Amino acid sequence: MKKSILPLAALLPALALAAPPDSVDARVDAVLAAYRHALAAPATPAAWTLAYAQSGQGLEGEVVLRYDTADGRFNETWDLPPTRGGSGFDGGVAWQTDSSGISFPQQGGDRPALAVNRAFRLSQGWWKPAHGGARIEWLGSDADGAHLRVTPAGGAPFEVWFDARSHLPGRLREARGFSTYEARYGDYRREHGTMFAHRQRIEDGGDVQTLTLRQATPATRSPATAYAMPAQRPADTRVDSADGSTTVPMRLLNNHVFIDVQVNGQAPLPFLLDTGGHDILTPQAAQALGVEVVGQATTGGGGEQTLASGYARVASLRFGDARIDNQTVSVLDFAPRQVEGLQVGGMLGLSTLLRLVTRIDYGAGSVTFIDPARFDPRAAGTPVPFVFYDHMPLVSGSVDGLPARFTIDTGSRSEVTLTTPFVQARRLRERFPAGATMLSGWGAGGPVTAYRARVPTLSLGGLQTRDVVADLVDQRKGFFSESHLDGNIGSGWLKRYAATFDYARQVMYLQPLPVPDADIGSVDRAGMWINLDERGYRVMAVVAGGPAALAGLREGDVVTALDGQGPGALDLSGARRQLRVLPAGRQVTVAYLRAGQPGVTRLVLRDLLPARSP
Repeated sequence: MKKSILPLAALLPALALAAPPDSVDARVDAVLAAYRHALAAPATPAAWTLAYAQSGQGLEGEVVLRYDTADGRFNETWDLPPTRGGSGFDGGVAWQTDSSGISFPQQGGDRPALAVNRAFRLSQGWWKPAHGGARIEWLGSDADGAHLRVTPAGGAPFEVWFDARSHLPGRLREARGFSTYEARYGDYRREHGTMFAHRQRIEDGGDVQTLTLRQATPATRSPATAYAMPAQRPADTRVDSADGSTTVPMRLLNNHVFIDVQVNGQAPLPFLLDTGGHDILTPQAAQALGVEVVGQATTGGGGEQTLASGYARVASLRFGDARIDNQTVSVLDFAPRQVEGLQVGGMLGLSTLLRLVTRIDYGAGSVTFIDPARFDPRAAGTPVPFVFYDHMPLVSGSVDGLPARFTIDTGSRSEVTLTTPFVQARRLRERFPAGATMLSGWGAGGPVTAYRARVPTLSLGGLQTRDVVADLVDQRKGFFSESHLDGNIGSGWLKRYAATFDYARQVMYLQPLPVPDADIGSVDRAGMWINLDERGYRVMAVVAGGPAALAGLREGDVVTALDGQGPGALDLSGARRQLRVLPAGRQVTVAYLRAGQPGVTRLVLRDLLPARSP
């Protein structure tokens, strides 16, 4: 999963260790009492407004945080040109505002719990009776001070260190999705009688940011609406057609949906339509378009690697009769040419999908964009409600009867990828022993290796499919190490349907296709992963004991032709598909280069997984 851009600091003062008493509970109480004494003001205001200067990711700007000291409800906005956004919590619903100005709720994964954590810290919940229902554990002391683990009621565990001299918080650590957030606090000074850290240094998923407090202003209590999710939508989108919809052709390459998009009125470029992503330009497209790129952030995806990204401002994005103006996009090389087989121009993701109902008809080979006010769901298919987990739709379903939470990701080529914690907790390798380990994909974070197996059923929204190919991953880093979801459903599964996404109402609709693609449920029968090379298709991985290995092919070989067809006649997506759909037992003649020397071999395609049920 690609993380949200510019995640913001959690405000937290912390505390230190007095002389440790005998019992663990007494130590916790002593630390918190010392903190309260060090921080206390003559009278606590009902609310605060804090203004910070922020720098990081090559950007400079400001953050403004408003919060209620009684219950920790908060509203935060940030502006780091060319990016801006915000987040908040009204006591019941967490929300965020994306860089294009549209707000949406955060009800999936760990986002509700993280909002509760922050409200706990802002309201100093540890000083309430019974610590406000939180569990607080003594973890000892070290060079950073007294070390506590805090789990608020309805929240998630976080760790905090209190400086032994000042008794104020010096360090915070909190798991957020598949990354770790760490903050260090310093330069404490009094503002209106209360101690605030005037300097914060934050590390989050590889990004480093600094916050400098410019002003702390006491305020009177605001009504609950002050912290509610903003309802306004920017007037930057239009569909120039009588019925408020536009349909454009799509290409399904490597199970990825591509449509043509004009940026700033220039020649159309192939864009990936990705429910698991953001609106993005590739660096190659930005350079060709003459778009200025600023800043540098870190993001991740399906693999374990991280990528650097920048930001740019574009005047317009146009596809068919739909147009979106004045957008901030990320600049990221998320789909290298050798992986996709073509030079990708960019991605349409969250910001576009928040604005337009989007129907992907895998059977007709088209995408329809609809004005949400003109959308009629009655003929769209079976409704499947979802919540947002960060920027992705999260739905409930099951795999082989096991309840599971799935993100919906049209940017994934797989049918379903099951996360490491889910695979381990459910002992799925033992449950599905007739599988094979292979390189199963190549995402923004690099290659993904998985144990592939056929699972009997996958159910979603009352729809059940049989013989689904599942990738059981074993990753310690990256999106698939995530513990707050169980799987990720990609276009390999979705292409059984016409899938409609209504982000405004948080519903996906699935309409089964009358004639499914012959590629559904297929697995590579050659036992090798190929990427594009200047001279052909480069072998990136070979399954031990598979057909390619038995034919003598090795990692690093360059295949120049399959049955006489090379990249000039058979693009990369077509070559991969051919090695999936040609029948088992078919002999394929492979011409290749090894260290520049030509060779020819023949491999016999074979099912690496049990065949599908009749």
